Amino acid sequence: MCGRYASNSRPEDLVEEFEVDDDRTGLRTRSILVAPQSPPAGQPDFNIAPTKAAPVVLTRAARGEADAAPTRQLRLLTWGLVPSWSQDVKVGLRMTNARSESLLGKSSFARAAAARRCLVPADGWYEWQVSPTALDAKGKPRRQPFFIHRSDGGPLAMAGLYEFWRDRSLAEDDLDAWLATYSIITTAAEPGLDRIHDRQPLVLERQDWDDWLDPTQTDLSAVKVHLEFSEPGRFDAHPVGLAVNSSRNNGEQLIVPLARPELVGVVDPTTGEVIGEVIGR
Repeated sequence: MCGRYASNSRPEDLVEEFEVDDDRTGLRTRSILVAPQSPPAGQPDFNIAPTKAAPVVLTRAARGEADAAPTRQLRLLTWGLVPSWSQDVKVGLRMTNARSESLLGKSSFARAAAARRCLVPADGWYEWQVSPTALDAKGKPRRQPFFIHRSDGGPLAMAGLYEFWRDRSLAEDDLDAWLATYSIITTAAEPGLDRIHDRQPLVLERQDWDDWLDPTQTDLSAVKVHLEFSEPGRFDAHPVGLAVNSSRNNGEQLIVPLARPELVGVVDPTTGEVIGEVIGR
């Protein structure tokens, strides 16, 4: 799964990196959060969690302009896909990820896969490794967070799907009548990363971005080719502090590597070596 990620880029940086035609991050968007988002959506955020709004790249025609050519847009969408037919936005809490192997066979995702595909920019994502040797204070296997990022230092483009949900209790011209949401597609973890977790985001390369974002590409067999994409060896992973466990914490310090003496029962993703003293057993 992918349940937390970091993005240090500002909209103007993403517009350039992803060759965006239309930056719509300044538009008001409906939020499902009880409290104001912190940091504000669109600003650098080192702890993006489900239900937050974050920048997403997509290609579509302007609403109400059926004959207009689709443009590449940067929008703020809420993480947790809510299908258009859903009766409740809470369903999005269960649909933060879509499995690449099965999403074309699920009604919740198949329609979006046909024409509403997006890219989710990130610097990297977090995953938690279950220790094979160490227990926490509650007697459960200790969980060590890792930050995973591109080895070449470049930006990640995670494959995603997006949807628009209409709140029928509000007038159509009400700015809160529409909720735009997204889900991140996951695939089997590659060798090495599978020592941290058995899943990872589906990360597409630049040469595939245009085809993935093309809303006129509705051939699901062509979509399936992208869903099967794999190129091991693109990522590095390092353990980070437990502060990332709370979505209330933020800042660049969350991705700072832990020193080897700070590790307890952690499996090195590269070598398989267990590092650190064993506690609780």
